[in-house]
Amino acid sequence: VQTCALPICKIVNQKPKVPSSDPELAFNELMQTVAASTQQLMIDFLAHQPEAFKREIDQYMFSNEFLKGMSEIRLDPVTAIEANVNFWKDTFDLWGRALNDELGVPGKEVVTPEKDDYRFRSKSWTEDRIFDFIKQSYLLVARYIMTSVESVEGLDEKKKTQIDFFIQQYIDGMAPTNFILTNPDVLRRTIESDGQNLLKGFQNILSDLERGEGQLKTRMVDADAFELGKNVAVTPGKIIYQNELIQLIQYEPTTSKVNRTPLLIVPPWINKYYILDLQPKNSLIGWLVAQGHTVFVISWINPDSNLAEKGFDDYLLEGPLAALDTIETITGSSETNAIGYCLGGTLLSATLAYLSAIGESDRVASATFLATMIDFANPGDLGVFIDHEQVTNLETRMNQDGYLDGSDMATTFNMLRANDLIWSFVVNSYLMGDKPPAFDLLYWNSDSTRMPAKMHSQYLRKMYLENSFKEPGGMTVAGIPLDVSSIKNPAFFLGTVDDHIAPWKSTFGGASLFKGSTKFVLSGSGHIAGVVNPPAANKYGYWSSRERPKGDPDSWHQKATLKEGSWWPHWQRWITKYVGSKVVPRKPGRKKNFPALEAAPGSYAARRFD
Repeated sequence: VQTCALPICKIVNQKPKVPSSDPELAFNELMQTVAASTQQLMIDFLAHQPEAFKREIDQYMFSNEFLKGMSEIRLDPVTAIEANVNFWKDTFDLWGRALNDELGVPGKEVVTPEKDDYRFRSKSWTEDRIFDFIKQSYLLVARYIMTSVESVEGLDEKKKTQIDFFIQQYIDGMAPTNFILTNPDVLRRTIESDGQNLLKGFQNILSDLERGEGQLKTRMVDADAFELGKNVAVTPGKIIYQNELIQLIQYEPTTSKVNRTPLLIVPPWINKYYILDLQPKNSLIGWLVAQGHTVFVISWINPDSNLAEKGFDDYLLEGPLAALDTIETITGSSETNAIGYCLGGTLLSATLAYLSAIGESDRVASATFLATMIDFANPGDLGVFIDHEQVTNLETRMNQDGYLDGSDMATTFNMLRANDLIWSFVVNSYLMGDKPPAFDLLYWNSDSTRMPAKMHSQYLRKMYLENSFKEPGGMTVAGIPLDVSSIKNPAFFLGTVDDHIAPWKSTFGGASLFKGSTKFVLSGSGHIAGVVNPPAANKYGYWSSRERPKGDPDSWHQKATLKEGSWWPHWQRWITKYVGSKVVPRKPGRKKNFPALEAAPGSYAARRFD
């Protein structure tokens, strides 16, 4: 409070300007004042904070480009007037409904939360007239603000997206659910427990501050409830190879015969692989083993500063390429099927382009890409964090440590779903006083991974900023230019309809770049649930078509057939033509030159820097 008091007083006590009679100019002046005042407030506030806190928050500050954009906005008069008229009409309707409720004449809600907005799922938000009024008032103001922002002119799409995003963050943070006096469930808990929930919440805050060494790092999960190899990442396997960047896991066969062609999974290097092996009921890896595949999985190192100079070349050569060499020696198969997930799929496509350039493309019998972007023209919500200024600032930070800390990336992803992954935990932990839940997916999400400075900088610039990866010669590996359009390997692409990290239309565009036989399937749900969707759950469904992915993705979607359940069996039918004959199972650790080094999930996956 003391560190904020002076700058807040300065802003509050500023002599107000006489507002312009022109509504557009008045709005622009207001936004410029807010932007400048906010910037000065944060500068003064940060001047009193520890260095570690400054570094943590710096990447989420409004950049100069963002503030410049705020000063350049111009209103579309017609849209602005329409937004104002609609807002006041809805406001009067809301007051009229409140009056009718008081008279015992119930009316229809003026505004309702979105279907996937779980903040107001409690019955109190509907059954209690006061809180129903608070809820609808908030939703009306939120809608009005966003509609007004959408009416601005004179900005390119990038700046407009950034402004929309950060204003949405503000709106989400100001929701009545986040405050004691305007959250009926918190009030009820406070009365029933004689305030013990607030005391426990304060204890949770102190615990999180201690854990974060002075920084407030809200716990999302009860980490003590899980242990790698015990109740997560439990599919039996062995580490049969490792280098500086990877451990290669070979899983124990569970069928009397297996496919001759082995299967390699390349997960993203920004997360730990066991999202695909959480528990037996939802393990894609376990399911693949049960289908008769000899499954190998790359487990990336959680790097420290010693690996700062590891770049994209190293990750390709010491990752998928080293794994392919090892798999061929162990199994005797000259071909391997490969699956890449997210950025692991991007790396897999670079591997295919590299093998094509050196005349060895036949080493990969087929390639599957799960929620993978190759064309980064539309990078989704992550694009709000990526411009030249922000990447340059990030590189400066990374060069000091030699890596990007995993918690930084985790916070970035959490901000994309702030209501679900930030504010809900703030409310439950600090207001309700609850313990963090024991949930396997949240445990994985909190088990973040660092990234070497060189690697992170290269893929941000080449892929997100320049989008040169998809261009012939846009990237090179070991001096060899890559050309993804030269890839002729049979390919299966999976997009997920609600994906905010790898938007399905972007994955569709990447699939259209390949020359070989290519199939595209669109799963329901998002980046994780749409991929990790076991058949037994019978959820979400998927769209499939015999048409090759090309042209307009919406046109493809309209013609595609919606099918119930998981896409996993559909993929299994597709890959059958590439698995070869049945052979005797190969058990890990039996090859003389590749003994079992340790049991899966291995020491690389277990390495943490909390």
